[in-house]
Amino acid sequence: MISRIMSAALLGIDAYLVEVEASLERGLMAFALVGLPDSAVKESRERVMAAIKNSGFEFPQKRVTINLAPADIRKEGSGYDLPIAVGILAAHGGISESKLNDHVIMGELALDGSLRPIHGALSIAWEAKKKGMQGIVVPAVNAKEAAMTQGIQVYPVESLRQTLDFLNNEIEIEPYKVDLAATFEVSQHYVVDFSDVKGQEHVKRSLEVAAAGGHNIIMIGPPGSGKTMLAKRLPTILPALTLEEALETTKIHSVAGLLRPDKAMIATRPFRSPHHTISDAGLIGGGKYPRPGEVSLAHHGVLFLDELPEFKKNVLEVMRQPMEDGNVTIARAMLSIMYPANFMLASAMNPCPCGYYTDPNKDCSCNPPQIQRYLSKISGPLLDRIDIQIEVPAVAYKELAAESSGEKSEVIRGRVQSAREIQLKRFADNKHLFCNADMQSKEIRKYCKVDEKGQELLKVAITKLGLSARAYDRILKVSRTIADLTGEETIQPQFISEAIQYRSLDRNLWM
Repeated sequence: MISRIMSAALLGIDAYLVEVEASLERGLMAFALVGLPDSAVKESRERVMAAIKNSGFEFPQKRVTINLAPADIRKEGSGYDLPIAVGILAAHGGISESKLNDHVIMGELALDGSLRPIHGALSIAWEAKKKGMQGIVVPAVNAKEAAMTQGIQVYPVESLRQTLDFLNNEIEIEPYKVDLAATFEVSQHYVVDFSDVKGQEHVKRSLEVAAAGGHNIIMIGPPGSGKTMLAKRLPTILPALTLEEALETTKIHSVAGLLRPDKAMIATRPFRSPHHTISDAGLIGGGKYPRPGEVSLAHHGVLFLDELPEFKKNVLEVMRQPMEDGNVTIARAMLSIMYPANFMLASAMNPCPCGYYTDPNKDCSCNPPQIQRYLSKISGPLLDRIDIQIEVPAVAYKELAAESSGEKSEVIRGRVQSAREIQLKRFADNKHLFCNADMQSKEIRKYCKVDEKGQELLKVAITKLGLSARAYDRILKVSRTIADLTGEETIQPQFISEAIQYRSLDRNLWM
């Protein structure tokens, strides 16, 4: 006999339906699994046999053949255990077929027949809904996540026995329901706030400008000046995630297996801070079985690279493409996977190898050639994609001891949101532009016009301050953002002056 069970597989952050075919034939007892399974899927044979026997069922004493169709795409993970077990028992004649054709079944089996969670439940639920399936049967731990997809019934099960009883209509399982709007609202809470930071008002201002225009930023300062503390609070002043953005972000973390069981949705801007020893595959994504990297996990949020010069050069160079395109394409011999990677880059570095070149309280032990070699570890093409370069000095005791706190993130976020709305209206006719940082030369000439005083100021900046040619466009884009923050239509000279201050490395501040 042959049975067919609907299951699903992940491809990138999306899913596609997989048909699990089970065939029982007379002959010597054997268990064959075909359809390009990976190691985890092949090992399901032992888990399925033990789970069926320990759940009180008889494993068929026949030749068992399992096919995962389509057979030309590799199947990964342990989520096929449950559909394989159900398929074998259905082919053996122990399950009613009334729910097998219109329900997607996924789950990893323990040896005692209980179910363990799977990756990508949200993506699988989306695909099941798109393909017109009536419901999805998933481990109870994944039910809340899958129920974020409205318009499809999500049935939580805890064991193989309970799954079979449900499919045979012997028990009723109430579909898992969530209030999507309420869950989204409750999840929009940050545990840190900009008011926690003492002093560094000009750095806070630069971060506000960066958030308002979507500009990448690098902070340069001695150890202990607050660079990491400031970077961690950058997501709190970015515009709030929309529901669509939150669901897309949640799908990425779900596929990567990073979504906590108690957290069905990621409704705050992600903040990722990989260590400088990370590999290029860890940062960009990939591996033998491709997984999203840090740039994709930071999608719609902030990627923070601390100690930027300490990262391997090849790791930093491969990041240029996703910074430009907003996505990562991982090509393999049999398939090509695209992961979204629309993130804001925040980075930090010391001014010299020892870190104390600009610290007034500690002596620097580095000589000029050492400092030059240290700064040159950051390539020009990468630096070209960072609009704001700001010095972060050591915090004075007076500021540390002050009882008054700065503005709360909510207040700053309000100004950032208003500036972003201005930009969305400005770029309404261009589907590829969402904020000022996205502007290319054509758009800069169109939207960043300056008067005669502004031109004179730019001329002085380029000729006398030693600013590089690439700094010219960056200054204009940042000036446009500063104007948007103040609600001004024209770029005034004071806006250009402020933008020039955000080019510390180009001004050869230390050399």
